[in-house]
Amino acid sequence: MKGHSIRNHSRTLPIVIWAAALLIIWEAVSWFMLHVLHTPLAQSKLPYIHEVARAFGEYGGTLLKEGGVTFANAGMGFLLGGAAGALLAILMSVSKWIEHLTFPYAVASQMIPILGLAPILYGIVHDEQVARILIAGYITFFPVALNMLRGLRSVNPSALELMYSYAAKPWAVYWKLRFPASLPGLFSGLKIAAPLAVTGAILVELMGAQHGIGVIMLRNLYYGPSHVYMFWSTVLVGALLGVFSYLLIGVAERLAAPWQPEYRNRGGGR
Repeated sequence: MKGHSIRNHSRTLPIVIWAAALLIIWEAVSWFMLHVLHTPLAQSKLPYIHEVARAFGEYGGTLLKEGGVTFANAGMGFLLGGAAGALLAILMSVSKWIEHLTFPYAVASQMIPILGLAPILYGIVHDEQVARILIAGYITFFPVALNMLRGLRSVNPSALELMYSYAAKPWAVYWKLRFPASLPGLFSGLKIAAPLAVTGAILVELMGAQHGIGVIMLRNLYYGPSHVYMFWSTVLVGALLGVFSYLLIGVAERLAAPWQPEYRNRGGGR
């Protein structure tokens, strides 16, 4: 237990040091631009962190409420896209014909820039919530499908031969062998997609939604220098939502696939 605590401390300390150093450098550069270089709109370009924190504290309730709307819609799209990606990966692993038929179109779909797709989709559905969900799902399904397919095919051939020697049914091979082997790949895809789903939802909100952190971001950007700290607070909330979604998937992965090397105790400490 003591050794585990020491290892956690050794991992956390460098992060704390780097974060503190970054904040100090940020504040120093912001002061230098404002008072020495007299840069026009200096605080719009690089604001004081403590002023951003003050604005966040003053309007934290509104920011968290609107951030919750964004996160909920991104989450629904993420679940929808994740389910579609997992299903596509399973179908492609079952049949090469299905893979050859669908995979090129899946790749081609990712060539469409989200910045161009979001307003088109929003104009078609005329519903901000549906548009956010669809964009988040669109962003999610491809990395999930690609990484899970790789995981489904990463099974040791000798393990497959052993299952077949016991006359295992195809569903049993998938349930007991392929699905567990695909979990690391599945969660890798989900980790990639989770922050992107939040970004996609915010992007749709910039098109003219009624609620969401993107709406607050756009309003404060419109008012310019007088609302610069509030604008940066919305940027901070958007970043935190992305980080939180990534960490949430990390926790789910640890619970679903605890046998992975990075989750095992190292050094023999108890």
